[in-house]
Amino acid sequence: MAHYYSEEQESKLRLRKFKAILLGNELEFYSGSGVFSADKVDRGTELLTNKCTIKEGSDILDLGCGIGVVGIAVKKSCPICNVYLTDINKRAVKLARMNAELNRVEVKIFQGNLYEPLKEKKFGVILSNPPYTAGRKVCFEIIEKAAEHLAEGGTLQLVARHQKGGKMLKEKMEEVFGNVEEIAKKSGYRVYKSEKEKAS
Repeated sequence: MAHYYSEEQESKLRLRKFKAILLGNELEFYSGSGVFSADKVDRGTELLTNKCTIKEGSDILDLGCGIGVVGIAVKKSCPICNVYLTDINKRAVKLARMNAELNRVEVKIFQGNLYEPLKEKKFGVILSNPPYTAGRKVCFEIIEKAAEHLAEGGTLQLVARHQKGGKMLKEKMEEVFGNVEEIAKKSGYRVYKSEKEKAS
């Protein structure tokens, strides 16, 4: 059975469209079957998008981008940021490309597993709503490998339900980075942020 975190989707694509206000901008998104939260922006993604902290001009990665909500909203609000999006789901990547065009933003979108498409690249910010249903191993890999893909002083910012695995992800971030803080919480979701400390 194909999940939204599978590379290929078996279901026929039934295209739909919805609107959302994110970071003060009204945006439109194409969505459909076989992708995460197909009918609307889910609460976790909304919280991460509206509460993430970014510096103007940063290189930003929306990891596991789905239909591109986080990356597109961030680029719309910070046009001088360089925004990259990756997802393993080929259908989600196709929709993300359509959504970038629909919202008139220029972002770089890649299909592939986690950091694979951007092996050599380092980022100022990595944003992710991890696919918790894909299992702990995948979520931990996102955190562990983030350390290799962040520039010094760069941050990993994740959203999760605190009582449904988020607490464990927070502890893992503390273990990998030596620091973690909660920068937002709403409806049971929290945004956790860890910084890659500068080499002394």
